[in-house]
Amino acid sequence: MALPKANRLKSRNDFQAVFREGVRRYGSYMTVRALRPKFAYHKEDAAIEIHSEISQQQTSTKIGISISTKVSKRAVIRNRIRRQISAALYQMLPNFTPGWRIVIIIQPKAAESKCVSQQILQELEQLLAQIEVFNGHS
Repeated sequence: MALPKANRLKSRNDFQAVFREGVRRYGSYMTVRALRPKFAYHKEDAAIEIHSEISQQQTSTKIGISISTKVSKRAVIRNRIRRQISAALYQMLPNFTPGWRIVIIIQPKAAESKCVSQQILQELEQLLAQIEVFNGHS
């Protein structure tokens, strides 16, 4: 199942911000880059408030998947991998801390693997846990 529109990273500026400022974790099948949410602390209220420029839509976690033609020249293979990653992320979405911007870059080794779904999805979950994207950091 595809990610909801509110959770898709679309604009070039968002991708560039994640690549420029985000943390990264490397795996054998993919690289995950993530940009932490920006929250402001106000001492007067003694509460956490979100910056005014960040709207309600932007507080949801946004995810982008990047698969180049180096992975495979065949669009069928690239799209199959993208759909599998997207379906796994859809199931993990309720566990994400709001406000993250995440880019997942698929490596060419992912297309060569016969057990694509199981190994790649396990690695995806491990990399996201290392970045501490999940609520409770598990």
